[in-house]
Amino acid sequence: MLTSQRKKHLLDLLSRDGRIVAKPVSEQLEVSEDTIRRDLRELAKEGLLRRVHGGALPLIGTPPMVMFANRQHIEPGAKADIGRAAAALVLPGQVVFIDGGTTCVQMARHLAPDLKATVVTHSPSIAVELSGHAHIDVIIIGGKLFKHSVVAMGGGTIEEIGRIRADQYFMGVCSLHPHTGITSLDFEEAGIKRAFSRSAADTVVLASPDKLDTTSPFEIVPLAEVGRLVVNRDTAAELIAPYQAQGIAITLA
Repeated sequence: MLTSQRKKHLLDLLSRDGRIVAKPVSEQLEVSEDTIRRDLRELAKEGLLRRVHGGALPLIGTPPMVMFANRQHIEPGAKADIGRAAAALVLPGQVVFIDGGTTCVQMARHLAPDLKATVVTHSPSIAVELSGHAHIDVIIIGGKLFKHSVVAMGGGTIEEIGRIRADQYFMGVCSLHPHTGITSLDFEEAGIKRAFSRSAADTVVLASPDKLDTTSPFEIVPLAEVGRLVVNRDTAAELIAPYQAQGIAITLA
């Protein structure tokens, strides 16, 4: 494939998926990751995309609103690793909030089969995932279905969240930045996540590398309200350092 054809393919991927991850694209096109990274650098110089660790995002600097079904195919291995590490943080007897999203589904999938705990969620996907778990009680919070993330939202949802005091909240995140904190693309979704965080003793953020150092329009909570960050083991140290410097515990998945 010619360089011009590769670049067109990369831009088509960016338009369709909202992001480019260099490694799977290099495998698909049967070229080296260095070749893809070089193409991305050149496209960035042309003002056509924004380079980030491991790939590229649109120029606006905000992760796009990609539908839940499509997000399941983005970095499934990395999400499984994060989900497994997050699941290990749940202690017997705890009451925990588990957010919606594909990484949180992986967390639910990896909860120990002998774990006795209570999971509170506004995500039908999480509830279904745990329906066969023998020892976990599941409490579903209802509301109007937000189809993008397949979660319940609305004023009633926030009210119900406020009546529960959880030990931990496991948050699926859209954007995470050392200065702007945790942010979302959707105003109402930001409010739901904020309600969960403020009704839990500790907030744990699950973030793949492409979510770090990005910002979306609507604030969820400042970093001061985050206790722990779960990221992939191969995340660049310079991406993690600003969060460690602010006293956030880091779990490497």
